[in-house]
Amino acid sequence: MTPSLILLFLVAFGAFGLALRRGVPTAKRALRETGQSIGRVLPLLLVAMPMAAFLSELIPADIASGWLGVESGLTGILIASLAGGLIPGGPYVSFPLVLSFLKAGAGGPQMVALITGWAILGFHRVIAWEWPVLGGRFVAVRMLSSIILPVLAGLLAAALLPLFPHALPRP
Repeated sequence: MTPSLILLFLVAFGAFGLALRRGVPTAKRALRETGQSIGRVLPLLLVAMPMAAFLSELIPADIASGWLGVESGLTGILIASLAGGLIPGGPYVSFPLVLSFLKAGAGGPQMVALITGWAILGFHRVIAWEWPVLGGRFVAVRMLSSIILPVLAGLLAAALLPLFPHALPRP
């Protein structure tokens, strides 16, 4: 069990204890909502995890290391930033995909840019939610003000990763 998982368990049990202090009905409601959430998330995990494993075997190493490898530098960071914005879906898709790319030879800074692009740009969310709800002007201002952030994150990661040699997950 990893330290982060232990911490999450402790926080969850602490939150459950606080819910119990508010009364048994509150704790029961929280447990029911927990079960409903697990019921919604579990099918996603059952599909996403094998998909990531299959993708890691299907992604050609020369493409991952060539286009997104450490040697790809700023060009790879730019490509990863835009590619991250194009990845649809939630963390069940994006994080296993990043692990697959790392296994295939992608660079750490490029993967930081990819995840940041996914989190900040999210073009599928822009099309489905932002544009219809908030309008084109807002989308234009938000995109123009944030489009450089994944690139900056990748460049900063390139500077920081030598200081943390074991920061990348081992494929």
